[in-house]
Amino acid sequence: MISDELVEVVDLDERVVEIVSRAEMRRRNLAHRATYVMVFASCGDLLAHQRASWKDIWPSRWDLAFGGVCAVGEPSAVAASRELAEEAGVVAPLQELTRVVFESDETRVVGRLYETTDDGPFVFADGEVVDHCWVPLDQLDTWAATHQLCDDTRAVVLPYLRSRCGLRPTPRAGG
Repeated sequence: MISDELVEVVDLDERVVEIVSRAEMRRRNLAHRATYVMVFASCGDLLAHQRASWKDIWPSRWDLAFGGVCAVGEPSAVAASRELAEEAGVVAPLQELTRVVFESDETRVVGRLYETTDDGPFVFADGEVVDHCWVPLDQLDTWAATHQLCDDTRAVVLPYLRSRCGLRPTPRAGG
């Protein structure tokens, strides 16, 4: 069961300070290692996907990066490749882009952001993804304004993409 899997609690330098169950990590909102993998088409569009309703955090929201929690002792690059294969059926070389830190009332992550290029087809065999679409980067902010995104995607992935692509944020209605 997913809530029974073990997770490393880490400090901001990614040093392991404790090992707990995933359920305890969520309950206590403990910092843990995680990965984010953006998938681009050869034309430059970004693959977005909608999370399943049963996910333990941000169910049914849209995400711009595949990934997840690193297993105990699992290097980030290995975790990123594993998560991408499990969630989208993609086995492709990954490029590490940057280290990320995200903290909210729901989760605390010390992670790594990666990218790869793959035109599909994609296989969402594990059921974590219920829908997907390609988003042209020049339409990213318009698309994001009309989809409920995971908080870490909005705080980590979107700013990285804006910086990388020279995009200016589009003001959101009501905030």
